[in-house]
Amino acid sequence: MYSEVTQDVIYFLEQSLLDDWHLDDYASQIGYSKYHLSRIFKQETGLTISEYIRKRRLATAAMYLLHSDESIIHIAFKLHFQSQEAFTRSFKELYNMPPGKYRKQMRTLQGMEEKNMSDFEAIKGWILSGYHPAFYEMKTDGEVFHTGTKSGLLTSKTDAGEGQFGTMMQSFSANNWKGKRIKVSCFLKTEEVVKCGVWCRVDNASSDVIQFDNMDNRPIHGTTDWNYYSIVLDVPKESASIHFGILLTGTGKVWVDGFKFEEADLSVASTNMLTQDKLPLEPINLGFDED
Repeated sequence: MYSEVTQDVIYFLEQSLLDDWHLDDYASQIGYSKYHLSRIFKQETGLTISEYIRKRRLATAAMYLLHSDESIIHIAFKLHFQSQEAFTRSFKELYNMPPGKYRKQMRTLQGMEEKNMSDFEAIKGWILSGYHPAFYEMKTDGEVFHTGTKSGLLTSKTDAGEGQFGTMMQSFSANNWKGKRIKVSCFLKTEEVVKCGVWCRVDNASSDVIQFDNMDNRPIHGTTDWNYYSIVLDVPKESASIHFGILLTGTGKVWVDGFKFEEADLSVASTNMLTQDKLPLEPINLGFDED
């Protein structure tokens, strides 16, 4: 998860994507120097603040193109691009097509999906599981996303009660990751969730769990804007499979976007929840006299 400073920056960025704010404005609101904010933000996200704003504005533009009839030039100026040409150039770099073509093609695809798909049809590569998966549903959302064109949505039904949970998940072979430390990351947005988080598990050939983290010691509650979350686990040589996803306990909605797997340096701390504290070298308090 991002540091508090970076979370504050992202909060203000998300709240003011349509405002003509500058770095000095964000620094003033958060109470840090712009140089400190820039350094921390780039270090944690891999993007400069201006690059983050640009990507999020383009994602917002994609939403407007798909779900409104606003003209391209109006969208461009609304999102503070200097001209329609500058907007088209930036949009094409990210989405590999100009905005007009994107609007036409994506609306055609959306119409085909609405005609041919039900809410219960599986998302390619993903399965719905959990204690009682019938109390939950998963689907893609073309109106709420962090980047790209869609996000995954896991939501409870009205009859999801206390103690119920659902997960939107995948499983794959551990072969390409054996002997490595992996970092699993994604962006999550929530609405009135009782409890949710990212999870990842590494199993051996006997299906024994050898590495695991489900963010139970740092869960997400309530309503939150897009934020970055990560899990770091080792993949021992005896590993056979890796399983991951998002977990929703109780009611609410959680959107997920931008899952990423990458190798982590050993200097990056593991979040493995199965790690046990080191045993003392000698037994203590054998006479029960110590307080």
